[in-house]
Amino acid sequence: MHPRLFKLLALSTALAMQAGCQTPQWRDAQAGRPAMIAAIAAEPEGDYFIGRRFFKTEYKFWGFVRRPRQSWSEAKLVMLNEQSKLAPDRETNTIGSDNGFEYRLYGKLSGDTVYEPASNGFYPEFVLRNYELSSRAPGAIFRSSNCLNPEVRIIPNPY
Repeated sequence: MHPRLFKLLALSTALAMQAGCQTPQWRDAQAGRPAMIAAIAAEPEGDYFIGRRFFKTEYKFWGFVRRPRQSWSEAKLVMLNEQSKLAPDRETNTIGSDNGFEYRLYGKLSGDTVYEPASNGFYPEFVLRNYELSSRAPGAIFRSSNCLNPEVRIIPNPY
């Protein structure tokens, strides 16, 4: 293959992959950002975490976790240790039914990392002790709602 054609194909592929989570819905997500930033700033400090369920059919991670008053861009994608408490969707035997929900999580980051084979990645372990549902429809933390599609294999970073 000609080197210029190879570069063009590589660039096209990269742009297509990036576009998977950057659709016209980005403007809608941007419109709600100021309110979400204000809500984060008003969160009470305490010994808990904010968790956003991020379900993907092919992967076994749980979702994004951050400390109160931290931005979503600082959140960590975690593997959940459920030895003390089952995850909300597993507790009701409805895996992935809470995709996009926000929770107040009680527990801790163990300091260990867990291998997730489908993504070939290592993620921090969060030891779950308890949880409270905060919202079934929280503000967007991704540039597109397509990022929440369980069948889309893209793992975006919150912004």
